[in-house]
Amino acid sequence: MSDIKSIKRIASRLLKCGITKVWIDPERINEAKKAITREDVRKLIKQGIVKKIKEDKEKNPEAKYKAMQKKRGRRRGPGSRKGAKKAREGKKKKWMLKIRAQRKLLRTLRDKGVIDTSTYRKVYRLSKGGMFRSKKHLLTYLEENELLREKK
Repeated sequence: MSDIKSIKRIASRLLKCGITKVWIDPERINEAKKAITREDVRKLIKQGIVKKIKEDKEKNPEAKYKAMQKKRGRRRGPGSRKGAKKAREGKKKKWMLKIRAQRKLLRTLRDKGVIDTSTYRKVYRLSKGGMFRSKKHLLTYLEENELLREKK
């Protein structure tokens, strides 16, 4: 019995599962008992004498429904929230999303020739300083200060 235990142990490591999930063919158990090394167990797995028992996923329709709703953006109201605003989405992540969007917009405007390079540099530094709330705010600033050029 101990030799089967060792085979199961080795197989569980090779198959990346628990010992209870290893199945040895009862009709060919004598062949399995001869295995000593990891290489022997690998051969048994290849032959199909040793297999991994497929794990049944938990069938929980309520949890499935809940997950689907969350995926759609439901169940996020004030009653479901725990933790501070910044705990749910960090300051840094918020800043990164905002600044990347603004810089991308500035790049496209410069490449299209809507703003010149000196304006690009000035506004880039302003956005780095956190002057603009959003892309829309950045565009309104450019329009108000007449920094936009007409395309030729």
